[in-house]
Amino acid sequence: MDEEGTRGVRGTSADRVPGPAVPPPPAGPPRAEPPGESWAGQSWGGRPSDGQQPRPAEPWAQTPGQASVPHAGQPSAADSAQPPAAHAGQPSAPHPGQPSAWTSPPPPPGPPPARPAAPPPAVEQPPAGAPALDAWLRTPRPPQAPGVWRYGFTPRPPEQGEEVSDRSLLVGALIALLSALLLWSLWRNGYLPYRLVPLKLFTPGEWWNPGTGGGPRTIEGSDALTVYEALLFGLLTYGCGRIGNFSELFRRHVVSRGQPFLAVAAAVAAGLTQLLVWKETLPVVRPVLVLVAAVAGGEIYQSQTVVNVIYALIAAAVLHPFARLGRWRALIAARRSGSTPATADNTPDPATATSADRWPELRAAGWTDAAETLTAEVRTGRMNDVDVARLRHAWAQATRSPDRLAPLAEAVLRTGGAAALHPSGHRDLPRRTARHDVLTGQVRIGRCAEDPHNPYARRSTGIALDPTLLGTSLLAVGPPGAGKSARLVRPVVEALGLRALAGQAAVLAVGGTGAPLGPDDAFDVVVRVGNPASAHDLDLYGGTTDPDEAAAVLAEGLVGDVGSLDSRRAATVLAQLLGPYRAAHGHFPSVPELRELLDGSPQALAGLRATLEAAGQHAMLRELEARTRQAGGPGDPAPALADRVALLDRPAFAGFFATGPEARPFALRSLGQYPLRVRVDLPERGHAEASRLLTRLLLAQFTAITAARTDTTLFACLVLDDATHAVTAETVRGIRRLRSVNAGAVLALRTVDDVPEALHTPLLGAVGCTAAFSGITTWDGKRFAEAWGKEWVETREVAQHTVFADQPFTRALHALRKLVTGKAVTTDAVTVRQVERERWSASELAYAVPAGHAVIRLATVEGEHAPPLLVELSG
Repeated sequence: MDEEGTRGVRGTSADRVPGPAVPPPPAGPPRAEPPGESWAGQSWGGRPSDGQQPRPAEPWAQTPGQASVPHAGQPSAADSAQPPAAHAGQPSAPHPGQPSAWTSPPPPPGPPPARPAAPPPAVEQPPAGAPALDAWLRTPRPPQAPGVWRYGFTPRPPEQGEEVSDRSLLVGALIALLSALLLWSLWRNGYLPYRLVPLKLFTPGEWWNPGTGGGPRTIEGSDALTVYEALLFGLLTYGCGRIGNFSELFRRHVVSRGQPFLAVAAAVAAGLTQLLVWKETLPVVRPVLVLVAAVAGGEIYQSQTVVNVIYALIAAAVLHPFARLGRWRALIAARRSGSTPATADNTPDPATATSADRWPELRAAGWTDAAETLTAEVRTGRMNDVDVARLRHAWAQATRSPDRLAPLAEAVLRTGGAAALHPSGHRDLPRRTARHDVLTGQVRIGRCAEDPHNPYARRSTGIALDPTLLGTSLLAVGPPGAGKSARLVRPVVEALGLRALAGQAAVLAVGGTGAPLGPDDAFDVVVRVGNPASAHDLDLYGGTTDPDEAAAVLAEGLVGDVGSLDSRRAATVLAQLLGPYRAAHGHFPSVPELRELLDGSPQALAGLRATLEAAGQHAMLRELEARTRQAGGPGDPAPALADRVALLDRPAFAGFFATGPEARPFALRSLGQYPLRVRVDLPERGHAEASRLLTRLLLAQFTAITAARTDTTLFACLVLDDATHAVTAETVRGIRRLRSVNAGAVLALRTVDDVPEALHTPLLGAVGCTAAFSGITTWDGKRFAEAWGKEWVETREVAQHTVFADQPFTRALHALRKLVTGKAVTTDAVTVRQVERERWSASELAYAVPAGHAVIRLATVEGEHAPPLLVELSG
């Protein structure tokens, strides 16, 4: 990342990693260019093409012996977000596959070759309706279980019991309504005995005629009876509504249709109720008038104005509950504003002094001016989500070195959201195919399906991956066409690329030519093995200068998949040749030279021996003599190594794996030092065995290099789009060590049988995250089922027996119950047991996973884990 002066003095150190080639153009008035270094016009490193002068070396392409300077703003595995607003001023993209601004030595004398300016990459704009950056920053991201999409997460409502069918609901409501009408009719016509006894107990006896059925004798008794009937009618209406479950009926058939149907239905019901009220079919008006007269006196009705006011209040009181049910106020407000009303979940929190868009961490440290500058950048749309994540990370890194706070704040005041840029000068990817939340580092890959295998709380929630999950490594298995590359590998590469632009990760994506890993402009380095137009070679030795280390990794890549051959003996053979050759020539041998040495060519060995004797390298001479004595013996691995090296000694790869001072290959060791985005294209079609060898070699180099690095603040991840025959016993042990060094690997396989059978169980035990895509075989499903284990479940066995009634009245009741429920009357014999069952059986994984779905089990580096979940990919 560009330090933008955060070291205090600019341009004083030759070892300092340069900044971006050209800063993005601002959306507003141009800023004054700060004094100091200018990275415009610097030449790019890589392979010298015909007619061009050799380009200067890059930090990742150093010859053995060169010191590698770590990046000043070394990233850590902090948080990372989704694209709310892409920056309008995207910088120009470098040549495909070439880095942007990491150059070490000064350029050679002479003008650099003319090179046309590349147009800026087309940045995918956010979808319509995407929140503004300030609202996006204030959106809550509560901590959740592993794999839950945290951006704007809302918990699922509690699980409810089995819903009543529409038929039972309607019949029950109709029966409750008819029963209420019957009771009210019997009450009004005096067919219910003792109906006035409760009223007479609380009123004077002179108000009533003698006897339990005697009616009112006075006007006061008539008024009391009127109020009494109104109260009983209210209780009857409430009981009818509860028994008939009218609220559920209203929610299911009216509220679910939304506006304006809800408002119209409420208005129709309000009009009908008003008609019944003023026709005095419903006892509302007279009881109210009686109560008002009892409280204020009958003289109040001598004023027509008072009477009109009372009538208006009665009408308003009747309309009020219907207005609330129909949500008339929200509908009117929405019509006035021309949009639908925002719910509480969608309304962003108001901006406060501690809101994320106001950069409270800078204000707390006293850098109010810098915080105000960034706040203005956010609200004017001059920043995007990657800028926010990058500056937050840069500030977190600067707080560990207080002398860097002031330069960083000054850079923010000078360049705003373009401060501390990634060395490529990019502020976003050219295109995104998935939803990202760079603040948390999550990428959404789908959602949990509504399936009984998934816990109720996880159903329909988003599923996302982040570095805390990828740090345990991920194994994805599925046949071709199941969606591994497009729906899992590509989103993961994008998320790591965004995290690299924020200075927090380095990614190496390996796949065949044409694999959907992203466009060239989304990477800093693109290595096309066997393609003469490739800007970079590949270092077979990983950039190391130790012959023993180079021999061990190279042996694992060459013959690690040969079960009958001990890779340690192969490493010893290679070390006996690599050490003397490096001592004689200062670098490791090229592919043709290594093949000659392994074949035991007399000329090659004699020339190497003469050079060592002339240089006085007696220790290396003993190594070479030992190799000469062991050559041709029983079990000598040299012929097998030579055969594998011959796969790379083909005309298609001529000069590609060159070594020496003139070579500038890409060294994998730089992934542990810089936030690089690297893609390696392998020639799978014409050279399948060579591609598998290189894949195995890259995996071995990655596990060895990440385990040996001392600074683990930068998250490093290797993504293999096809890991067929790439996994060995040593790399499985290396994958286990990745989580402790802030690194991870993503391995995609067509079937588990692409791994040696002896490594099936160790591999599934070494990775924390596994994904079984639709279409796998029962054999693969069995291995996943065994790896995921079993769980205790409660089973209910219900035996139903039909009840046959003998009595006519019982038969009638059973017939009525069948009419209401639609089912015959039965008795249930329930048996409840606790049994242990597989979470997913092999048959279910092979036949019950729909197309476009996968069963994914996730675990974090802290030890948290989630059960296997059926995920609808891209949901």
